[in-house]
Amino acid sequence: MAKVRVLVVDDSAVIRRILVSVLSADPDVEVVGQAGDGRAALAKVAELKPDVMTLDLEMPVLDGLGTLTELRKIDRRLPVIVFSTLSQRGAMATLDALAKGANDYVTKPSNDGDTTRTMERIKSELVQKVKVLAGRERPVPLVLSKTTAGTPNPIVRAHTPPARIDVLAIGVSTGGPNALAVLLPALAADFPVPVVLVQHMPPTFTQYLAQHLNQKCKLRVSEGIDGQPLEAGHIYIAPGDHHMLVERIGQSIKLKLNQGAPENFCRPAVDVLFRSVAEVYGPNALGVVLTGMGQDGLVGCRALAQKGARCLTQDEATSVVWGMPGFVTRAGLADKTLPIGALAAEISARAQLGRSAAPAKRPA
Repeated sequence: MAKVRVLVVDDSAVIRRILVSVLSADPDVEVVGQAGDGRAALAKVAELKPDVMTLDLEMPVLDGLGTLTELRKIDRRLPVIVFSTLSQRGAMATLDALAKGANDYVTKPSNDGDTTRTMERIKSELVQKVKVLAGRERPVPLVLSKTTAGTPNPIVRAHTPPARIDVLAIGVSTGGPNALAVLLPALAADFPVPVVLVQHMPPTFTQYLAQHLNQKCKLRVSEGIDGQPLEAGHIYIAPGDHHMLVERIGQSIKLKLNQGAPENFCRPAVDVLFRSVAEVYGPNALGVVLTGMGQDGLVGCRALAQKGARCLTQDEATSVVWGMPGFVTRAGLADKTLPIGALAAEISARAQLGRSAAPAKRPA
């Protein structure tokens, strides 16, 4: 199989050297060109026809956002991985880039002088993303089991009527911000249950994602706070670098945050949230797994199924990467697999089952 051809775009010669070194060290990847600004990058795209492009957001002549805008006029399919700083400005620019057609992102290393650690971190994040987005590699399962192989899970009984839904739990990763921007605004202002959500993102990024979605949604959207009671019609996003769980305290159900060990290399992790939802809500939960790399959510969906709850997944055609939803679907744990544009209607219909009155609408 031919190597994945990568074009590296960054105005920093130091960062370009690091990226070229890390990518070229993989036998399946070839760096076919470099560019220091957006104009040069666009010219090299036409000349070199790369399989993937890495893109800095802050560059002279034409910055990353401008480059994406021009690129998508001439090439809508070239996978783009943007490089971003771990800052409020970087978070805002990254989400803007994803909205303009970038496929994924990697955060830039800090200037701590540790070149070896910098290269290892970039390697761990970037190389697999390059291969997966180029269509050359499927995410490898971390835990193999009979259900992972794709046989129907006997726990899920298709003829058993779904129970009343009292919470919606969502897990998402690569391609998530755009998927959420389609799904969540389509939920009505009288959506009758709370929504708990894990999006794989670092600190600051999840805060800005919540603010961004809050402007688009009829429901209130915010980062979850430790000890916060769950309310219907409120969407709670797990803060970056914190696992988010639900727990029952007396008659109320509250959020719990912690910085326990990462699961599936992730913190927050979907599995952590889903397991707690299964424990607290039992059959009265609905799990939804959207686009994302890896298999986070598989164990959590199995826990939900064991309690009699149902799960939905996003289909492959509308997913940026059909890793997370693909594992759940192939394990026989998905009640339905639907395009992102059809999920809101399905979720809303299930949330209304067994209810005769709607809750109060979101406060102004």
